[in-house]
Amino acid sequence: MKIGIASDHGGFELKKVIVDFLKSLNYDVTDFGAATLDPKDDYPDFVIPLGKALAANEIERGIAICGSGVGASIAANKIHGVRAALIHEMFSAHQGVEDDNMNMICLGGRVTGDEMAKELIQKFLQSEFTGAERHQRRLNKVQELENAD
Repeated sequence: MKIGIASDHGGFELKKVIVDFLKSLNYDVTDFGAATLDPKDDYPDFVIPLGKALAANEIERGIAICGSGVGASIAANKIHGVRAALIHEMFSAHQGVEDDNMNMICLGGRVTGDEMAKELIQKFLQSEFTGAERHQRRLNKVQELENAD
């Protein structure tokens, strides 16, 4: 599976941990930055290219990390075709994919520990959209709204 990952300075250290973790599991990882720790960088500069690559099917899933995960989630969801959510616990890590076809997980580098992040990401990556009629019906309504822009 092709995974994209991005972070600003607030998620930089966690991103390094996650990239190594994903590579150890033999995932194909594309790092959209930041390449260096810069306390003045801005999450949209990295999350937007990640989201565009996800929407263009250049990658299969995305991981966005900023200080809290909130900004990364807001930016990612502005991109047509991205379904991102800020995740803090295991149920939403899989339910978001299974029911809502979430394709990007957002985490807070300042609020999510390394081991919890690994567990959340692994659950996210192992989950699949069920395609159940009620979930597809809801997703269609969200896509109609997205397409109205």
